[in-house]
Amino acid sequence: MTATITAFENSPDRGRGLARDMRVRWALEEVGQPYEVRLASFAAMKAPAHVALHPFGQIPTYEEDGLVLFESGAIVLHIAERSAGLLPTDPDARARAIAWMFAALSTVEPPIVERSMATIVERDEPWFEARLPMLDARVRQRLGELSRRLGEAEWLDGAFSAGDLMMVTVLRRLAGSGLLEEHPNICAYIARGEARPAYQRAFEAQLAVFTAASGR
Repeated sequence: MTATITAFENSPDRGRGLARDMRVRWALEEVGQPYEVRLASFAAMKAPAHVALHPFGQIPTYEEDGLVLFESGAIVLHIAERSAGLLPTDPDARARAIAWMFAALSTVEPPIVERSMATIVERDEPWFEARLPMLDARVRQRLGELSRRLGEAEWLDGAFSAGDLMMVTVLRRLAGSGLLEEHPNICAYIARGEARPAYQRAFEAQLAVFTAASGR
């Protein structure tokens, strides 16, 4: 059956592929699963109909054959477990790929999101300039650890997996910060993810929503 996901009607990322439905779109494109997108305004996301799908009033959500899921990581894992292409068949390699999914969301993403939100919400506050170096240091620590582990490998653990998909989408939030450029191997890693045809299809689909909403 065709899955239905939700996405921003007018994404605050301005079509840069940073909204979390991008992860789900990419996963669906990788496994070749057809899907439909239901766009939601910020008001609709807080309405009872959407909160019944996502208790925190956010996107994305995933609906298929009576199953309703929320949280991008859980959705991507569900897609990966049901279709070939995003998780290895070897049990140990599969477990490691899932561990990298958790690492992306639980270890690498939090300091990146904290920094991103601070640059948006706190930029005009008197303490922002003093706080930014601390936020940068936290991100640099994680990037340094990731860079050392990645080394010259193409992907995090053998072939491309859902772990790489999640990690690339997390790291892309740092575009324009100057922090990624300190680690050429991470930049190359992100570029490899962005070069995948499934990623490009997902990006174009998300960009088309912003283009239509902005009248461009």
